[in-house]
Amino acid sequence: MEIKKLIGEFMDANVFVLIKDDSVLIIDAGAKIEDVKNAVGNAKVQAVLLTHGHFDHCYYANVYAKEFNCPIYMHKAGKEIASDPQKNYGETFYIDNFNNFKYFDRDCVLNLKPFNVEVITTAGHSPCSVCYKIENQLFAGDTLFSNGIGRTDLIGSDKPAMIASLDKLSKVSFETAYSGHGDESDYARQTRNINLFKRFLLR
Repeated sequence: MEIKKLIGEFMDANVFVLIKDDSVLIIDAGAKIEDVKNAVGNAKVQAVLLTHGHFDHCYYANVYAKEFNCPIYMHKAGKEIASDPQKNYGETFYIDNFNNFKYFDRDCVLNLKPFNVEVITTAGHSPCSVCYKIENQLFAGDTLFSNGIGRTDLIGSDKPAMIASLDKLSKVSFETAYSGHGDESDYARQTRNINLFKRFLLR
């Protein structure tokens, strides 16, 4: 599986284009469509996967869905976040058309051939935050960063939920964590991060 990282238009949010056997998954939707089209090439986009509903991660979701004729997957709680400019921090941005969206509300597996996507719900930074584990790679959104975790002081954030999510992720094995902002990090670094920030949040 090839992983291409694009830097989005807003707050340097990452967008990941995963390519395997002429098929593609796009994780998050903050990069301009021209950049995404260049990364996708002639491959078939199977789906857009959103890690949560904040504007910098979902801004172009419907643009991608229209361009590539594919569905958008997100946590069910994300509809309330993405449709409200206060809750998604987009000032005037909000999504009002959810016709292309498919939802989940718990841990599950998405069979998006040739990709097998393990959905790990990780509320805390937002009520709709999720991580996606694909071929031992963890796409962590704003739950985990290279040197930190997502903020828990935003609308819809929940510190106890973040503690529970970190505890859940401490039991998940993976090779590399690809975050919603910044650089990727390996399992050893994230093990240290998770343990450190669990203690910090519990103070």
